[in-house]
Amino acid sequence: MKLLQSAFLFVFLQFGSLEGRKGWRSGRGNPQPRRAQQSPPTRDRAEAGVEESFSLDFTAVGEGNMDDFMAQIKNLAQSLYPCSSPNIKHEMRIHSLENTSVVCNDGTPAGYYLKESKGSKRWLIFLEGGWYCFNKENCDTRYDTMRRLMSSTGWPKTKIGTGILSSHPEENPHWWNANTVFIPYCSSDVWSGASTKSDKSDYAFMGSLIIKEVVKELLTKGLDNAKVLLLAGSSAGGTGVLLNVDRVAEQLQEMGHKGIQVRGLSDSGWFLDNKQYRRTDCLDTISCAPTEAIKIGIKYWSGVVPERCKQQFREGEEWNCFFGYKVYPALQSPVFVVQWLFDEAQLTLDNIHLTGQPVQEGQWLYIQNLGRELRNTLKDVPAMFAPACLSHEAITRSYWMDIQVKGTSLPRALHCWDRSLHDNNKNKNPPKGCPVHLIDSCPWPHCNPTCPTIRDQFTGQEMNVIQFLMHMGFDVQKMAQQQGVEPSKLLGMLSSGS
Repeated sequence: MKLLQSAFLFVFLQFGSLEGRKGWRSGRGNPQPRRAQQSPPTRDRAEAGVEESFSLDFTAVGEGNMDDFMAQIKNLAQSLYPCSSPNIKHEMRIHSLENTSVVCNDGTPAGYYLKESKGSKRWLIFLEGGWYCFNKENCDTRYDTMRRLMSSTGWPKTKIGTGILSSHPEENPHWWNANTVFIPYCSSDVWSGASTKSDKSDYAFMGSLIIKEVVKELLTKGLDNAKVLLLAGSSAGGTGVLLNVDRVAEQLQEMGHKGIQVRGLSDSGWFLDNKQYRRTDCLDTISCAPTEAIKIGIKYWSGVVPERCKQQFREGEEWNCFFGYKVYPALQSPVFVVQWLFDEAQLTLDNIHLTGQPVQEGQWLYIQNLGRELRNTLKDVPAMFAPACLSHEAITRSYWMDIQVKGTSLPRALHCWDRSLHDNNKNKNPPKGCPVHLIDSCPWPHCNPTCPTIRDQFTGQEMNVIQFLMHMGFDVQKMAQQQGVEPSKLLGMLSSGS
């Protein structure tokens, strides 16, 4: 508490100093100006390991915006609260759902992991990813090979969060102090299902109901006092965010909690319903085109989609709402989209398998075109972060702070977006110098020098950008001729990420 008191003392001393300066400028009060105390320079954490997470904007008072200034003080106090406690808990603990009728695929209890942060009014609920299954045959195979994604049997009692789920400010500069919830994926339905296990079905698919029950239980654990709820997820969990964020907002409003701002963070869940590079029969999750799999799956799961999106399509075509660029325009809640332009899962679904052999020219052109198609679908999304990298999932990775687009890191972009949403306006412009629409313009995989490290799948050796592109069959001479530059200049441009 001493640290907390010191924070308030510092704030009000600065406030008093500001009032003195304000009075001097207007001709009132002490005619002798007092020199403002200089604060140390700050830079983005991704660049220097230092973050201005709790900086105060004293110009807000000068502009007459006392509410904004007091909100900053409140955020500072809430953020410093855990620092006064010698026993900060970093692990999330498991809780089984009290409603035992809402279960995993095999009928075992569904649940969630929770790390409470006393004093914080921000909540982060994360939906795990992990593909899906869409008929009895491939669900049986999934149960034999990936049972953790269909059953709660064997789930550990605790879990340590990483990336945006971490409770360490050096790894998670803006959300480390939030109440953190991790919902394990055990429904295999892209978080959309609403069907029970029965004589006709060996499996339950209750992804959307699991989210609903978790939110309901969290209201008894402090969520009822929340100001912000961020529903986040990666891969299938990222698609799950797009499918459920409005439903969560509606649930809270119906339960009388209209003051909670619900937002979404979709990571690597913005898939395309494009044509495969080479069409194959729909035999399993990997070989089946995404449109075919979802068409079959939505019926098998009794999947539900956002009502506003559903109304845009004819009956039987609700599957369209599983694809980001089709569901996003119908969403009411603000959503930040994180999407690699060359997503490994998308390429796998499109039958581009990077197995270590150089790709053929047709595959190379297909990969480049995929990047262009993704850019086109994201151009009207106001809050997004899209690096030109070959990867999958970002926000829970250890390197998530290192990736940049146009000089801005992902945590910084999310912080800018967070600041722009104080009034819960989906389309409010971000603060000046605080970009939130960030997309790479370079045309090749890993042309961004901050992309995650690539390793040769056979040797395990790290590859630089040029080695990687050559490994994929990139023809330097031909590409240089197409671009109208010398091969040596093109190699230099690739090395620098230009």
